[in-house]
Amino acid sequence: MKLIYSIHKCDVFMFTWLNNVSIHTHLVRLCRYISKTGDGILYVLAAAWLYWESGAESPLFKAMALAFLIERPIYFILKNSFKRNRPQAALENFRSVIIPSDQFSFPSGHTSAAFMMATLVGFFMPVLLIPLYLWAASVGFSRVVLGVHFPTDTLMGAAIGVGTAIFSLDYLLSL
Repeated sequence: MKLIYSIHKCDVFMFTWLNNVSIHTHLVRLCRYISKTGDGILYVLAAAWLYWESGAESPLFKAMALAFLIERPIYFILKNSFKRNRPQAALENFRSVIIPSDQFSFPSGHTSAAFMMATLVGFFMPVLLIPLYLWAASVGFSRVVLGVHFPTDTLMGAAIGVGTAIFSLDYLLSL
């Protein structure tokens, strides 16, 4: 329990520092746009395009479908098991920039899905891997700047996303 308290204390310190630095107000506008890229519509459009272009036999389409079938339940179970309050509910006198879509903070679903997609697409198109990981990290960072996640929420989201993608790729490649 002492370890969890120490992690939370460090998390709150990093979150508070980031949300109080002078550049924060300039980051907010950009972060709104970056965060929106992780809302899910791009994933649906990518899946629809892949299906239209190559059908259900597309290896990337299969990997995306399997990964989302695994990642979303993991995310949902963890979020509703840990029930970690979002920063606005956990910190006095703090207001988030945006209204989150659900009540709890841990893990970040936006970050999880972004890292999962970055890993999957990067596997099939290696030249895009670094730009995609930079985008996914930006999605996670934007969620902290917008005040809806603590840093460890996004770190766990990244781990879940990458792990789910690797598991899905490994499973499909072993068939």
